[in-house]
Amino acid sequence: MSKAADNPAEPFKKALAEATKTLADAPEMTVSYTVDPPGLSAEAMRLPQVSRRMTRDEVMIARGTADAFALRHRHHDAKVAAKYAPQGQMARDLYEAMETARCEAVGGRDMPGTLGNIDAKIAQEAERRGYAQIRQAQDAPLAEAAGYLVRHLATGRPMPGGAGNVMDLWRPFIEEQAGGTLERIEDVLADQAAFARLTRQVISDLGYGDQLGDDPDSEEDEGEDAQSEEQEEAGDSQSRDEEQGEEADASPEETQDSQDDPSQAQVSMDDQSEMEDGDEAELPEGEAPLEPPPPAPHSEADPNYSVYSTDFDEEIRAEDLAEPAELERLRHYLDQQLEPLKGAVSRLANKLQRRLQAQQNRSWEFDREEGILDAGRLARVVANPTTPLSFKVEKDTEFRDTVVTLLLDNSGSMRGRPISIAAICADVLARTLERCQVKVEILGFTTRAWKGGQSRESWLAAGRPQQPGRLNDLRHIIYKGADMPWRRVRANLGLMMKEGLLKENIDGEALEWAHRRMLARPEQRKILMVISDGAPVDDSTLSVNPANYLEKHLRDVIAMVEKKKFVELIAIGIGHDVTRYYQHAVTITDVEQLAGAMTEQLAGLFDSDPRARARMLGIRKVA
Repeated sequence: MSKAADNPAEPFKKALAEATKTLADAPEMTVSYTVDPPGLSAEAMRLPQVSRRMTRDEVMIARGTADAFALRHRHHDAKVAAKYAPQGQMARDLYEAMETARCEAVGGRDMPGTLGNIDAKIAQEAERRGYAQIRQAQDAPLAEAAGYLVRHLATGRPMPGGAGNVMDLWRPFIEEQAGGTLERIEDVLADQAAFARLTRQVISDLGYGDQLGDDPDSEEDEGEDAQSEEQEEAGDSQSRDEEQGEEADASPEETQDSQDDPSQAQVSMDDQSEMEDGDEAELPEGEAPLEPPPPAPHSEADPNYSVYSTDFDEEIRAEDLAEPAELERLRHYLDQQLEPLKGAVSRLANKLQRRLQAQQNRSWEFDREEGILDAGRLARVVANPTTPLSFKVEKDTEFRDTVVTLLLDNSGSMRGRPISIAAICADVLARTLERCQVKVEILGFTTRAWKGGQSRESWLAAGRPQQPGRLNDLRHIIYKGADMPWRRVRANLGLMMKEGLLKENIDGEALEWAHRRMLARPEQRKILMVISDGAPVDDSTLSVNPANYLEKHLRDVIAMVEKKKFVELIAIGIGHDVTRYYQHAVTITDVEQLAGAMTEQLAGLFDSDPRARARMLGIRKVA
């Protein structure tokens, strides 16, 4: 039986790949389908995976991504783009967004069908990033809005869904500042260099002219002027040399007198030699100067994992990211939004609490010299007053000596209902486990900026060195410390509702951070639960590193944690198959199932029966 017969999607994928190579004018290009983030290079294109079901959304997103990449490959000249590229981060984001819009608009003139496909892709990305829920311009990305506006002006098509919302929020400002410049779009759309000059003018109009750097066109003129000046200086220098040679021939005595005394010159050279030797001259024979130790690797799991800069990373408490009044307002908003769900979550939490408390069978040590008075042995004291009092002490149980960490994905794709339900579930579980005397820590991870932040700006200023490693500013958030009572941090979880907080996700470093925090805890049993809705994604990092750079690091960190076995690691994927990363994981297709999945997973971990615990974790055999 053929592969196409085994998988109904194969004929579609093959046809789309061939059409894409034709559209891109690149017959030798390799087109592949993967669950990794889509990407484009000079010789290869990665498209979103299409499953056997071939749902309409899968087909439209794959076609839209393929058309967008193909048009960029066909109409984009990397050398021209590099020549006019700005230096600052915001200016570069505006430049890239407008160039992408240009390529799609130019391609759409000849092939209008591509615009409809790309609309589906834009709508899906906008929905994933929660653009439809944004209400204020400052919470929306200006660069994306500028790109959407250019595409709208060049094609006359309305922007779909949340993309239109973002464009409309920024449109009055953009047209007020750069409306006159944007009127010339039609004249320069087909000329990338002319459009790049127009883009730089728009960037200046919007107030980011200080990030443009030198004008590349004026640099060419200056280069020609400098070359002519160098030729003139070379001629003048030759004339001066000839004049000096004539003067030397005319008065040899004066030349000799002007030279230093040879003995003084020798002493000076000896002094200079001693100064250059420095500390090396004072070292005993046979000993070499000590070299500084090499810097520690950025990741214990993978010594080859590199980070361009950690100067802008932050580990911050939730209460430091918003004022108390704002946190209370956001918490109230969270409670209102999930009022219909709280009953179901509370019932599951009560079920979990009953199961946990049923396992807290008290065990006592009797006839102790101190502790709690043993009332059952008071009769002996009454019968014989000389009999000493008897005390009892409760034994410490494994159940009580436990800490649980909830690590929540705070990426933009979690915006909306997923992050709301994750926040309320974490809240209820923290309260439930606290009643059972189990300590709980709640952490979140995201980045400080879209597409790189200050790390990328530093990289650009340094001349864009190759393979820079992770190229964004991390933000690791502590919503609740393990030793902090829940009532004191209740409002902190409302921070997840703050517009602009959720950005990109670098899961590997976040998992390693949470693991280090757990290793420092005194409890004997440590449980780490990760809640995420996708693979690691950071556009800035993946654009200049291998496509699997962040995913490989996540796999390495998971392997390290599971190998050391100091921490029990489980994961819950929301609409994303995390079982391909984590050994013990469950995938849910609807965020409404999150509460049940979290309680069942924790209840299974605390089950006193090792076979029942193994079934919950998906282990086939128990030693």
